[in-house]
Amino acid sequence: MKWFTVKIIFLLTLALFVNYSLSESAPRKTTRGIQKVMAPFPQGTVTRITIVGDTGTGERAYAPGFSAVQKAMRDTMPDALLHLGDFVYQPEPFPDSCPDRYIKEIKKTLVGPYPLRLFVAGDNDLPANKNKPKGSGCWDKIDPLDSGFDNPHGQQPRAYEGTRVVGNALIGVIHNYPWQDPTEWLKPRIEKAREKGLWVILAVHEPALTTAWYVDKRDTVLKQLNALKPDIVFAGNQHSYERFHPIGPDGKVIKSESGKYQSSDGTMHIVSGGGGATFKPFADQQKNEEHTAPKDVFDALAKRALMNHFITLDISRDVLTGTVWRVCVKDEPYDHQNPRWRSRKEFWNSITLECDGKPEGVTVYEEFEIKEKTRKPYSLIPPLGVGDN
Repeated sequence: MKWFTVKIIFLLTLALFVNYSLSESAPRKTTRGIQKVMAPFPQGTVTRITIVGDTGTGERAYAPGFSAVQKAMRDTMPDALLHLGDFVYQPEPFPDSCPDRYIKEIKKTLVGPYPLRLFVAGDNDLPANKNKPKGSGCWDKIDPLDSGFDNPHGQQPRAYEGTRVVGNALIGVIHNYPWQDPTEWLKPRIEKAREKGLWVILAVHEPALTTAWYVDKRDTVLKQLNALKPDIVFAGNQHSYERFHPIGPDGKVIKSESGKYQSSDGTMHIVSGGGGATFKPFADQQKNEEHTAPKDVFDALAKRALMNHFITLDISRDVLTGTVWRVCVKDEPYDHQNPRWRSRKEFWNSITLECDGKPEGVTVYEEFEIKEKTRKPYSLIPPLGVGDN
């Protein structure tokens, strides 16, 4: 029996040797015969990020809206939360402290349910000053509750700024107060992300583009951000929803009635400030000419609405799919919890909210999509050079 086992092992070894020798003596294929394959990009999984702004914990917010939004957000089961700022609205100017009841509610609703969190500092989160007397001063307690940034080599950003890779995307957070061109520290990170096949998503608190309360930033903030060629820039601050068609660094706008775009079309700007703050009408609805956006800005506008909402962004290697969720709650026009900013103003007589006449509940308001252009394949073995056989 022992001799039989040794014989079997010998024959197997001989067969492997012969097979190896034959393969070594066979003529080699040139690289022209090698099948081209796609570059090694991140795993083909889908990452879901939930985006919300201006949730407004505090007495100056609309509590029913915030409660309904955060419950609906949790039900989407995202992998990460991106909050665009303005967590707390204190009732009195120049508050001397940040009560722990606000932080407790933030931990329960905006921290605990989410495995990864990225927070943008809003003007209402920072200490009060003469230009923002009702700043809550809560940011020092809120900031440690997020998941922090990656720490790559190279130029480092200011406090409250940074980047983090989440699935197939690089998320960049930019601080607004005061605004400072982020190109020096952010551009190298974006370039490395692009080399890896990642999408690029930026987040700021104040929008570079809005029809809500227009301040011209086309030659400053908008120009600087678009030059970085991100796929999407999210902002809050304005208590509304606005989505603009992609805009290229040259200012060209690519429109799509279907909401479907190519990654080469430009940068899409989205304002998402419907997380719980009271709604302030768009400047043109208020007949405020000074802050009404010019025609070219309206021409770039795809959708806008006054509503409680949040966004889910499903990110795969080749497609970004955005879903805007409209959250309707029971509206009592004369209740102290009225969602309308300065609800007694006459302009409300001619302005409707998106949820007016709609039942309570969570429904899809709109969807949009950005598809990556086909990546150029490459060979695992370099092509033949001059003098190669």
